[in-house]
Amino acid sequence: MPRKLIKRYMPDHKKIREHKCLQFLGEHLHNPNLWHLNRRSVAGAFAVGIFCAFIPLPFQMIFAAVLAVLMGTNLPISVTLVWITNPITIPPMFYTTYKVGAWLLNIEPEHFDIELSVEWFMHEMSVIWEPLLLGSLLVGTICSLLVYFIVRGLWRLHIVRHYQRKRAKRHSKHLP
Repeated sequence: MPRKLIKRYMPDHKKIREHKCLQFLGEHLHNPNLWHLNRRSVAGAFAVGIFCAFIPLPFQMIFAAVLAVLMGTNLPISVTLVWITNPITIPPMFYTTYKVGAWLLNIEPEHFDIELSVEWFMHEMSVIWEPLLLGSLLVGTICSLLVYFIVRGLWRLHIVRHYQRKRAKRHSKHLP
């Protein structure tokens, strides 16, 4: 069952509550949904994590943690899913969101070569920030909504099948 697998790798919530970087959240860290694995908190955590993964900001994990706390979703899952964006996935993700944003703004997409330097980043960001941000917000919102409903549906399907197996097993015991 996915719940047992997820629980095995979840950090201790007491240690997270006491972490000095999260003390500014105060009593919000005592919301039980931040630590429980139920359909609502896990689906919400997937939505928060995916949304934050598409936002082109540094410190996405902090943004995901704050959103998870404010929305009452599972905190560890929200923060972990931000790692979908990594050095391998960032270029195609953000190039796609840039193209979507440019299309929405009716702007001709700029052609640029990626160079990993601060100067390149600062110069290019001043040119592409509007379509990149708009595309990231739109694609992040759409993907997070899709993932939210997919996780809720799969969770429900899993529960229904579990009860059907239980019922069939119980029914087979009563047959001669």
